[in-house]
Amino acid sequence: MTAVALRRALATDAGAAADVWLRSFAAALPTVVRAHSDDAVRTYFREVVVLLRETWVAEAADRVVGVMVLDGDLLSQLYLDPDWRGRGIGDRFVDLAKRRRPDGLSLWTFQVNKPAHRFYERHGFVAVEHTDGSGNEEREPDVRYVWRPGQP
Repeated sequence: MTAVALRRALATDAGAAADVWLRSFAAALPTVVRAHSDDAVRTYFREVVVLLRETWVAEAADRVVGVMVLDGDLLSQLYLDPDWRGRGIGDRFVDLAKRRRPDGLSLWTFQVNKPAHRFYERHGFVAVEHTDGSGNEEREPDVRYVWRPGQP
């Protein structure tokens, strides 16, 4: 089995991290209409995500296979290359996020993303809000999850 290392993203990781996001979004959310082009996503990762947010990558076989972004107490992104799902990388990212934000975390995920709901609930996150999607760029109904220390 190939070893996977979690590390802080470098500026040079922005393109690979954006590509993971694009592949993961396409595989996990085929019915959700993306609000931005591939080029806009890559620019956002290069100019904002990796430079201004606490961005972590999972690296295996000399390539980026996952990305996690913390923005304050918001777990704003957690995406894995579709070929690398089911190998415990997401679990390691969530454990890292909890260590980095021991007072608690929140996140948003789309209502159609039932596998994400099961994943986060397994990690002790609780759904606290459901929306009609009017507050996100995709206009897709979503759900906000919260984790607080001491929650099961």
